[in-house]
Amino acid sequence: MANRSSPNKSLEMDNVPQSQNLLRNPSSELCKFTDPKIDGLFSCLPPETIFRLFDSSMSSDVVSPTCVCFPALPFFLGYSYPFPNLTKRIFTLTGISYSQFMPMFWMVLHTIEQIISTEGLDLNLSELSNLYSLITHGSNRFLFKAKSHQPLPILKTTQNDSTWKYQFFFVRRDFIPQGDSQPKKWILKGRIYDP
Repeated sequence: MANRSSPNKSLEMDNVPQSQNLLRNPSSELCKFTDPKIDGLFSCLPPETIFRLFDSSMSSDVVSPTCVCFPALPFFLGYSYPFPNLTKRIFTLTGISYSQFMPMFWMVLHTIEQIISTEGLDLNLSELSNLYSLITHGSNRFLFKAKSHQPLPILKTTQNDSTWKYQFFFVRRDFIPQGDSQPKKWILKGRIYDP
């Protein structure tokens, strides 16, 4: 079970994450993902994970040297952390924070990861970038857009539910695998490429 009562819990309060002030309407996007809801995701992260206690004043566009912000949606879809290889590679190469990606991105990527796992395929980022562009609508959040010259590769990945914007949580980066290499702030531009 993930650790919420560790003696290390007080250390996470030493550096309170600060908003980057990038959200269009920050007061409508403050965290509403409470501790009981976070508790439901314990099995999705490694047992040594230390979760930061719920704080309704937190936004997802924070800068923090000690915490990583995770959206709840990928875990609702079936992800667990550490993420599968293609997902890890996208975040490593783009430098985009997990909470910057919109639901459509997570749904498409989760479907692709399931196909890779089930069929034993190997898909690289060059192939993915032939199908999708990484775009933003000026909200500093990103999604996949199917390229116009290609048929829509994966259907039914849109979502009208806006609750994803305030369903997020924070974990101590030094208690998760590769935590030190996770983005520490939102970035404003991103693209998929495979060097």
